Amino acid sequence: MKLCVFDQMEMGVNKCEANSAVSDVSIRGILGMLKRLCDSDDRRAVIQLGHGDPSVFPCFRTSQIAEDAIVDAIRSGKFNSYAPSFGLPPARRAVGEFLSRDLPYNMSSDDIFLTVGCIQAIEIVVSALARPRANILLPRPGFPLYESHAALNGIEIRRFDLLPNKSWEVDLESVESLADENTVALVIINPGNPCGTVFSYQHLLKIAETAKKLGICVVSDEVYGHITFRSKPFVPMGVFGSIVPVVTLGSLSKRWIVPGWRIGWIAMNDCDGVLKQTKFVDKIKGLLSVSSDPPTFVQAAIPKILAKTSKDFFNMIASILRQCSDICFNQLRQIKCLSCPNKPDGSMFMMVQLHVSKLEDIIDDSDFCIKLAKEESVIVLPGFVLGLKGWLRITFAVDPSSLEEGMQRIKAFCNRHAKLH
Repeated sequence: MKLCVFDQMEMGVNKCEANSAVSDVSIRGILGMLKRLCDSDDRRAVIQLGHGDPSVFPCFRTSQIAEDAIVDAIRSGKFNSYAPSFGLPPARRAVGEFLSRDLPYNMSSDDIFLTVGCIQAIEIVVSALARPRANILLPRPGFPLYESHAALNGIEIRRFDLLPNKSWEVDLESVESLADENTVALVIINPGNPCGTVFSYQHLLKIAETAKKLGICVVSDEVYGHITFRSKPFVPMGVFGSIVPVVTLGSLSKRWIVPGWRIGWIAMNDCDGVLKQTKFVDKIKGLLSVSSDPPTFVQAAIPKILAKTSKDFFNMIASILRQCSDICFNQLRQIKCLSCPNKPDGSMFMMVQLHVSKLEDIIDDSDFCIKLAKEESVIVLPGFVLGLKGWLRITFAVDPSSLEEGMQRIKAFCNRHAKLH
């Protein structure tokens, strides 16, 4: 199926409906295909604005505290063995204490399960939610891995909209209309991938109250937790754990700029013990017992990384991301066929609407991305991969000079393909 989609994209025609495409293609697969399309004779460097991995740029290097913690763990010679299935106890305790800083209650190590990045956390949680006739509520646009694992586990996918004219807030009326007695969970991503939104306390409270009304838990993907750079603060969904059971997913990957370290966690914000009563926690434990573990020496470094990283490091990263998001947003305002409804408040991405009626020979978002890669060696992600045709996802977590050049190439491409009348 992937080859079929790739072939259609190369012809500039995507005949697959978004409902099936997001389950059958991967972000990595599409971005890899686009990179292969870049002109090998173009002496300019390929500029990647489709993938959220700023670690390749020196200005986004992780903190020295994090590096030293890893080195110390390795040199100690104490962490070369297998770890327990749920993670090293000191690491689980450290994550619980770290998350508790923002909560009205304390989490214990028993509430935390370490995973091979947030990717495995998604796989484990979705698998644990599976049951006959189950359905899950997922955001549109959203991160396609949820759809993929839901499909693999036989869970029906139902998509609620995020509203661009309301800062990409959840359409709660849509959520209520989609849910029924077989709905197992509502998934949110905050700060938002791909929209760059940061949900307010009031909106998160409404989400919690809606989920309680429907009798379902909330899976809150907070892999970009605390990556905010404007006036909106990050509020973890776990704050509302006394209203509704919340399963929080997180990792070191994004905030510490170390996606290759592959360390994440599942946290149970379950004040009333509902997740234990329904055996959900037992399912998580069972699945982790038969899967891979994150590297033991990285687990061993977690307590020092979480406790000792200075605010100066986080402030520096936030400052760069704010600068880069402004560059991207301001450049987009000069391109007639593209529009961004909201300046990002967090994460590393923005969703950009493509107005094909203003272009001469561009069919859709797939065609745009293919021709942009071929002609300008710039890569952005077509929105159909995220469930939203006619849009693009652009990452601004890029060295500012490279971002400036990438946006100038996109502008030149759009001007070249613009309709004359």
